[in-house]
Amino acid sequence: MSGSHRAKPRGGAAAPTTLEEGARPRGHRRKPKKKSHGGKVAFGSTAFLLAAVSGWFTVGPGNAEPRVTAAGVPDRPLPDGASTAAPSADPAQAKADQRAEQPAANRSDRGDGTFDAIPGIGPKFASQISADTRQLVVATGKAGDATETTVVLWTRTADNRWKPGASWQGHNAAKGWTTDKKQGDLRSPVGVFALTDAGGRKADPGSKLPYDQDKAFVIGGTGFNGEQLAGSFDYVVAINYNRVPGTSPLSTKYPMGVAKGGGIWLHVDHGGPTHGCISLPEAQMVELIKALDPAAKPAIVMADAATMAA
Repeated sequence: MSGSHRAKPRGGAAAPTTLEEGARPRGHRRKPKKKSHGGKVAFGSTAFLLAAVSGWFTVGPGNAEPRVTAAGVPDRPLPDGASTAAPSADPAQAKADQRAEQPAANRSDRGDGTFDAIPGIGPKFASQISADTRQLVVATGKAGDATETTVVLWTRTADNRWKPGASWQGHNAAKGWTTDKKQGDLRSPVGVFALTDAGGRKADPGSKLPYDQDKAFVIGGTGFNGEQLAGSFDYVVAINYNRVPGTSPLSTKYPMGVAKGGGIWLHVDHGGPTHGCISLPEAQMVELIKALDPAAKPAIVMADAATMAA
């Protein structure tokens, strides 16, 4: 059953009531991993506030009232399209093109399936990956304005090489990617971000990260393709873009300010583009949550393929 968590104001002072004051959603406190059980949290004051700040609104045809909609998650696998590029006259370039078209697990530069460097990540992004990071989620968008994303969890080996996991298909934001994220722009932020906190409406599936189970992880209505959004927040992993590490994914504290957007998560796919998040099918979200280990300093690198390779 779902547990809820209530935060007590420090020093007995009244809890802040505005975003400018750094208000948190009611019913939340940060916990190590185990959660207390009992209290109930009203979605109206918590998730609605988070949705408002994160831009999870849409107005349907003929509707005067905005309704809360989802942010992002993958659903069913999407087939990769065949390459239409003409063969290169340069043998070295042709070989590189061939390698780029092969699945990650088949492109190893030695027989054990590992890589000295992760294919597709250029020097700009590689330089931002901490030497302490031993788990790296790579979310590669198909194009700058596309909404399909391929997600692979890479693990750094003892001899400092990288080994890929399975390749999963998901979604990113409805208008693609941006290096200058703004609230409500319907774009996913480009960059390298730590992964420190998980949560969801459903019970902890076996997370090593701190996990916040709460009934406030609720979303309703329909997405950009008319798909139902219910269940999208059953499992989430907070992406540390404009957020305070070590807090619930539901926290509304935004270090860079509300204008830069927030509430960017990995979450359950609803079968369409998101408002900024990365989505994955539910089974893969559970697998990811169970795999991520704080001792491995997990992070995500996310961008469209061309930007990531620069």
